Amino acid sequence: MEPIGREISPAMERELEQLRVPEEPEQTPHTIPLLPGEPTLKRKFLFCLANSCTVISILLGFSAVLVAFQGHVEIAAGMLLGCILMDTLDGPFARKFNVVSPFGAQMDSLADMCSFGIATPMVVFQWLHGDLPSWALGGACALVGVCAAIRLARFNVSPKDGRFFSGVPTTLAAGVLALSALLLSDPHLAVIGGIALLALAMVTGFPYAKLGQLRRIPPWIWPLPAVGLLLDVQITFLVLVIAYLVSGPLLWIYHRQTGGNDVAALP
Repeated sequence: MEPIGREISPAMERELEQLRVPEEPEQTPHTIPLLPGEPTLKRKFLFCLANSCTVISILLGFSAVLVAFQGHVEIAAGMLLGCILMDTLDGPFARKFNVVSPFGAQMDSLADMCSFGIATPMVVFQWLHGDLPSWALGGACALVGVCAAIRLARFNVSPKDGRFFSGVPTTLAAGVLALSALLLSDPHLAVIGGIALLALAMVTGFPYAKLGQLRRIPPWIWPLPAVGLLLDVQITFLVLVIAYLVSGPLLWIYHRQTGGNDVAALP
C-alpha cells in the first residue's frame, strides 16, 4: 500500500507555484469624490443646489402618488408638472455653475425613473381606474413604466444630439399624461390606447424635435394653437399631442427618402 503523504517532485512544485494567485497588497479604502475638480466650499454649495432640484423632483413624485391615492388627482398632476420643472432646472444649473458630474447625471436619471416612470403611471391609474377597465388600464400604465426605464437606459449610453430626441422623452410623456389628468374631463376607452401609444413612442428611434427646433416653424402657424385653446382646450391639446407624435415618423420617412443625414438617431 502506498503511503498517504506522497512526496511532491520539484517539477510539480514549480507548476503549483505558477498556479498560485499572488496576494494583492491591502489598500486603504477611500471615498470617490462626487464633485470633480477643486472641492471649494462655494463649488460644493452650488453642487448641492443643482442636485437639490433632482431631490425635490423625487419628493414631488413620491408625494404625487400619496396625494393621488387620497383622491386628489388634480393636485397630484400639478405635482408631476412640478417634477418636470425641477428636471428642466437641474442640468442648466449644473452647467451654469460648472458643477456637472457623473453623479448628477446618474441621480437625474434615477429621479426621472421615480417621477416619470413610476409616479406618473400610478397617478394616471388612480385617475382612470373607476371609469375604464382596470386590467387594460393597468397594462398600459405598466407599459409606461417599462418603456420609461428602457428610454432612460438607452439615453445614458447613446451619443447626444442637440437637435432631436431619439423617441419621445420621458419628461414630455409625463407632461402629456399630467395635463391629460387636468384637462380631459370625460375619459374615453381610447385613452388607454393613447397611453400605450405614448409609452411605445418613448422607445422608438424616431427623431422628435427639441424646443430649439420649433423656431423653424413658420410664424403664421403660432397663432393657431392660441386660437384653438380659446375655442376648445381639450380638442386643441389632443391635436397638438397627436401632431407631435406623428411628426417623428414623418421626419424619419422624409430623411430616409431624401437621404438626409442631419438626424443623428434613426431606427
